[in-house]
Amino acid sequence: MEEGKSIGSLTEQVLNRLSKMLDNSICGWRQLANAVSEQPRFRCSESELTCCSLQVLSAAGSPGRTVLARLADRSCSLDFLLHCLRKIDHHEAVHYLTYTEAELIQITLQPQNQQATVGGRVVLTCRASGPPGLSYQWFRGKEEILDETGSTAELVLCPSALVHQGPYICRVHHRENVVFSQWAHVRFVQSAGCSSTLFPGSVSGLHVIIQPKSKSVSEGDTMLLECSAEANPPAQYQWFHNMEPLTQHKTRSLKIPCVTTAQRGQYKCKMFNLYHEAWSDTATVTIGPSSITEASWVEVDRGRGSPQEVHRSTYGAGSHPLQQIVNAPPPAKLFSATDKVALLIGNMNYHYHTQLCAPIADVHELTNLLRQMDFKVVSLLDLNWQEMHSAVTEFLLLLDKGVYGLLYFAGHGYENFGNSFMVPIDAPASYTSEHCLCVQNVLTRMQEKETGLNVLLLDMCRKRNLNDDIIVQPGLLKVTANIVFGYATCVDAEAYEVKREDVSNGIFISFLKRRVCEDEKVTVMLDRVGEDMGRCQITQGRQALELRSNLSERRSLTDQIQDSECSASHSARNLQWVVAHVLPKSRCLEFDCGVKVQLGFAAEFSNIMVIYTRILEKPKEIVSCCAHLTDFPDDVAIDLKKSNQETLLEAGSLLLINDNLPSPEVPSLYTRIRCLQRLKRELTFAVCLQYTYSNMDEEIQERQTVSVGKPLVSKLNLHEPRTPSTSSASSSFSLDSFDVPEVSFFTSVGSASNDWSYQAQTASTTPASSRSANVPEETDCHELFDAPQPLVASKSLPHTQINDTNFKFSDMYNFHSH
Repeated sequence: MEEGKSIGSLTEQVLNRLSKMLDNSICGWRQLANAVSEQPRFRCSESELTCCSLQVLSAAGSPGRTVLARLADRSCSLDFLLHCLRKIDHHEAVHYLTYTEAELIQITLQPQNQQATVGGRVVLTCRASGPPGLSYQWFRGKEEILDETGSTAELVLCPSALVHQGPYICRVHHRENVVFSQWAHVRFVQSAGCSSTLFPGSVSGLHVIIQPKSKSVSEGDTMLLECSAEANPPAQYQWFHNMEPLTQHKTRSLKIPCVTTAQRGQYKCKMFNLYHEAWSDTATVTIGPSSITEASWVEVDRGRGSPQEVHRSTYGAGSHPLQQIVNAPPPAKLFSATDKVALLIGNMNYHYHTQLCAPIADVHELTNLLRQMDFKVVSLLDLNWQEMHSAVTEFLLLLDKGVYGLLYFAGHGYENFGNSFMVPIDAPASYTSEHCLCVQNVLTRMQEKETGLNVLLLDMCRKRNLNDDIIVQPGLLKVTANIVFGYATCVDAEAYEVKREDVSNGIFISFLKRRVCEDEKVTVMLDRVGEDMGRCQITQGRQALELRSNLSERRSLTDQIQDSECSASHSARNLQWVVAHVLPKSRCLEFDCGVKVQLGFAAEFSNIMVIYTRILEKPKEIVSCCAHLTDFPDDVAIDLKKSNQETLLEAGSLLLINDNLPSPEVPSLYTRIRCLQRLKRELTFAVCLQYTYSNMDEEIQERQTVSVGKPLVSKLNLHEPRTPSTSSASSSFSLDSFDVPEVSFFTSVGSASNDWSYQAQTASTTPASSRSANVPEETDCHELFDAPQPLVASKSLPHTQINDTNFKFSDMYNFHSH
């Protein structure tokens, strides 16, 4: 009864139809789960049944579909499924499945892995049974093979070439029914002299005839870079941005319409054929202000090196603004910082208040921009009252004389009697100042450190809190002439965020991210942000940036760090910051069955970590296996429905993997761990390996418990109370108690230790990339497996998405106030 076709051979359409029939409480998935338990290997545990029932919490979830998927994973046959459906008297499902089975397609001969020599003949075969008139389509990776051999059951590669190397799959279909074969990999082995006759004249080499040129373009413009090479065989092209491959650009021309600041940086082109390889010169692309909004505005610095603010004026028809900028001498850099540190807090998931969407993207993007300017950034999401107090105390420990300190907060807030209050996620419904943090108190403590610049950016509402009639008396502020307040909105007004399908941004950050990296006095930069917001139709009369400052010097966020004395306090700050951003080391687990599993770690924020698992090796007799993470401590927050996902996006992470997914031989599963600041003990979890042998139907499980210490900000124990103090003794941890690796400030979170890239083969000919966005730390070993494509952090909203044409204020649907 269990012989024949498997449930896995059913099409997605059939499975979805069956799922709808089973999603009921009278004669549905629970009754089916009980019926299939007559065979022990199909029995569902209580936890599995609970997992199935939780699917109803999702709009697209289906308990019946989950049960069918589990049966398919355990190789349940269609005959046995029909037997169980008859057993529970589900006549509708029996009739539908019986009728559909006659139209099913089943692969009878799978394509096999091939090893060949260049110039030889490679044949991949896939055969299937089913209704008459089956059609075949062959793919190499994601590219369909369109020649005449790509539409038959046999794919012939003759003569074979190195470009034919890679994974192949066959798609068999008849009308709406589709089945895919297993992957077959074609690899070439060395054969002396076999390639010399393929292309006469190949010894002529590869000659670069056009090099890409450095250029400066404006936001919203089209960027075009070109390179070209003479070669035999003809050259192929691959463009790189800051040494990360641009997978969609494989022609001699790189054309990017509507550029944003995300496209600034260094570009190179790799030109290659079967025998030769060459790299183009480096082209540096700078991105200026939008050519639309800034066409009639230009800066005139009245007095070189003057500490006065830069004024604005417009040019008449008799002078060209671009020529004026080119001829003007650059202003002298008079100021520097002894260090630059920033604390970024984004509160979204409030317990008793409206949930927000934008802080995750706002903090993520501002973190990356500040790191480009050498800021040490601590970025935290969803902090309660105690955690916010502790985070501010730890932030103050990083400050010292001459240090630039920046505090950014995105979330709910209010302003009473001239004092601003940041609302934690656990604030009660009728909160008062005792439930919140007073920004002016934080500023007073910052001044005690004799900082060189204090910047406070508050992306929150400033409405009056009618529940709070207490007048807070913060400490007296000193006359330091180095304070800058950037409010996202005016007094007694609200701040808004733009609701989007993928990622939301606050109005303030949407404009700030265009300007924050400009080499200008902080007040000038924020002034421009305010002007940009004022020119946007959707913000007029609703939200306007307010700038308060007593800054008397021309200090900029881009000022260089100069600390020639290398004081003990500077070293302590560096060490303390590094300790709070150390990730666990990548490790390899070996199971009794011979399977090797790799664990890797990436930091999305200072209190959010992504763990991925990969199968590195498995014995040939094991036909399928996967490694899931489970049994996490209750201290941290994990969305079980988004754990062990195949992509970072499905796991809920802003760290997006690029289109070049790793080879199907080494798939990855990602789990996102939030609220690491609440971890009271070492992070311990279990790796559950599930595998099946070729001669057995029953799935086997092995488990290993893994402890990775206290990663990232969890070492600071922010859940513990602090006593406000300016001394380093107030820190919640001892620096001597940690084994801190010798790394630069940006190693753990700000850049990649990436041995997982095809670039490794040409590392000696390519310069190292500069600071980048959050990239997973990877310490993989090349000998474990062939290197797949690298991970790329690339989630950034284009600046042009906020403009008058995309949004209207006819209603407030798209905007949610903080």
